[in-house]
Amino acid sequence: MLNRRDILSGLALAPLASLSLAQDTYPDRPIKMVVGFTPGGGADVIARVIGPYLSKELGQAIVVENKPGVGGNVAAQYVAAAKPDGYTVMMGTIAALAINPALYKERLGFDPDKDFAAITNAVDSSNVLVVPAQSKLMDVKQVIEVAKTGSLSYGSSGIGTAGHLAGEMFALLTGTKMLHVPYKSGGSLMTAILSGEVDMSFSSGVTAIPQIQGGKLRALGVTTMKRSATLPSVPTIAEAGVKGFVSNNWYGLVAPAATPKAVIDRLNAACVKVLSDPEVVSKLIAQAFDPSPMKPQEFETFMRNERSKWARVVKDVAIKLDT
Repeated sequence: MLNRRDILSGLALAPLASLSLAQDTYPDRPIKMVVGFTPGGGADVIARVIGPYLSKELGQAIVVENKPGVGGNVAAQYVAAAKPDGYTVMMGTIAALAINPALYKERLGFDPDKDFAAITNAVDSSNVLVVPAQSKLMDVKQVIEVAKTGSLSYGSSGIGTAGHLAGEMFALLTGTKMLHVPYKSGGSLMTAILSGEVDMSFSSGVTAIPQIQGGKLRALGVTTMKRSATLPSVPTIAEAGVKGFVSNNWYGLVAPAATPKAVIDRLNAACVKVLSDPEVVSKLIAQAFDPSPMKPQEFETFMRNERSKWARVVKDVAIKLDT
């Protein structure tokens, strides 16, 4: 006969047994992948490329849901508050998970260090230092020389974006000063650089590469640590003479904090397998994305280092978006 202690002990263990069973059968329903930007942007493209392959690997539908706003902050707030069961994840970006914490200190709405469980980095996407095809600037060395005269302008798709901060980092590392001209979107920036309204930009590969391949823009350097698979003949900016310059425009998956480790490991294994699939790799490279999966702890450390790096840049150039 069970005594009172046995009954209470069984009741205490019941939730744990239920959780263990849920993890063993995960996933048993569709998974929502939240994207903090409008359809057609980098995060959305990546989510929709890998989604069908993840669905096949996990045996459940991957439903992409766009929640744009405040540079990815709206989506991050939503995912941070979601139930930590593995059925809500976010295609995070350098903006929401690394840059915004330094820009929106008073109204961020989430804690990037405490509110998320890292799953994996998905891809790196280089910004490309580009000039109009008719420009007299032929390489990074010439850019530095002209920038030292104070007569060089560069455009970005907005204050606090990866392209803006790449320019600020370039100026800090080269001891130069350039005029920053922010535009409302990547499209309006591209129109400006093609027309010669600004001298150059650190544009996303997604928007710049078609113009480079069409002969309308000249690529002088990529912002990543390694050369881009899409532009293998273009040197990194560090190779071209700016020692220490690295500005990866990365995208990776995170889940709400307290998501069980077994679920995180299941998602990580599925993502690593998908991001190694030659068909997926080919599709991503065609869109200027280089697959770069990581283990969960590796991605967590990477994100923390990125936040520290960009916080220093934001502080050094005194960028503020809080009002």
